[in-house]
Amino acid sequence: MKAIFSILSIICAAIIMAACQTQQAETMVLLDEKISEVKISESEGFGGMNEDIILSFKDKKSLDIFEKAITTAVKQPGKADISEPEYDVMVEYESDEGELPTHGIHLWLGKENEKSTFMYITDDYVYLTSTQMTKKLRELILSEE
Repeated sequence: MKAIFSILSIICAAIIMAACQTQQAETMVLLDEKISEVKISESEGFGGMNEDIILSFKDKKSLDIFEKAITTAVKQPGKADISEPEYDVMVEYESDEGELPTHGIHLWLGKENEKSTFMYITDDYVYLTSTQMTKKLRELILSEE
């Protein structure tokens, strides 16, 4: 009887460990549509978007960088307890069939060799980029200001 219990315990432990290892980190999502433009403004705080655009990106390379930075940013546990955002990012999409919503995202641009932070304007969770994505975002945003 002890042998059967031991075998069942080992099997259960193995299943639980396998399930934990296959759990993917949650990342930000965008619409499954072609991005037409990314607009940047200096943020005026949480929950809204500053409409005074300071930068606009329409070239494919820049749009690809923003898309990758956003969609690979990993959700952090717990609710955000963070300072006011530096930038507002507006992601706009191409559409032949009518208006698609604009994604509004707050951005805290990391310093050299740091991660940057994104947050949906309607959410309390933060998402961190890699340090490599911060480097690319800094090159785009700071070289244009």
